[in-house]
Amino acid sequence: MTTRLVCVGDSFTEGMCDDIRADGHYLGWADRVARGLALTAAPGGGRVEYANLAVRGKLLDQVVSEQLPVAAALEPSITTFHAGPNDVLRRGTDLADLFGRYDEAVRQVTGTGERVIVFTSIGRAGGTGRLAQFLADRFARFNGNVREVAARHGAVVVDLEPVEALTDRRLWHTDRLHLNSAGHARVAAAVLERLGVEAPDILGGDAGWWRAPLPPRPPTRRTDDLARDVQWAREHLAPWVMRRIRGTSSGDGREPKDTALHPVDVEK
Repeated sequence: MTTRLVCVGDSFTEGMCDDIRADGHYLGWADRVARGLALTAAPGGGRVEYANLAVRGKLLDQVVSEQLPVAAALEPSITTFHAGPNDVLRRGTDLADLFGRYDEAVRQVTGTGERVIVFTSIGRAGGTGRLAQFLADRFARFNGNVREVAARHGAVVVDLEPVEALTDRRLWHTDRLHLNSAGHARVAAAVLERLGVEAPDILGGDAGWWRAPLPPRPPTRRTDDLARDVQWAREHLAPWVMRRIRGTSSGDGREPKDTALHPVDVEK
């Protein structure tokens, strides 16, 4: 039996800020899930084919128009769909309108009869200031809609928002927008669990390990925290704001890392 896993979305699904693959692309939780499914299927003679159509910076409508038709043509057994957070980050986005478009997108994906996985977003990456709270509130509303839409259309939810450990900044890249390799490993375990995988050697630990908090961190000085905040604003926030002003995206002109299904080699 062959399982065809097709993943669509933005930088979260592309795998940004994880380890780098041999071909120069990011690894990411989706690659890890594909390998986990392949390891699970191999003893019974099954195999997994995998494609990742996600591109960083994409808005919901772009994912729907550019990626969903390609995904449907690949006739997936499992589709992962994650889109909308980049819209949420934009202050001018009408959330009620976004929620309606998200509902239609999930209806479209689930209408093919395949198994569909959607995600709630992690509302914050350790931040506690006004901007962090503003975004956390918007993402809480977005996540509530994700759960409602999934229930309405029969999608499987990987519910990341309630997991406090995932807000620990040690699981995030310094840009505070993308998970690092340890964060991607936890998301992969969460997805594999929702797909019924139970083997600890494939999950990376016992069931639910990805929810466990990290060890307490050493105390830091306020001056050091402020210095890191200033560095983050200079290296990551300012370029992001400039792209918004110019109307450009980090994904402009970028092709997906895996546009066609390919067999997952468990020997690598």
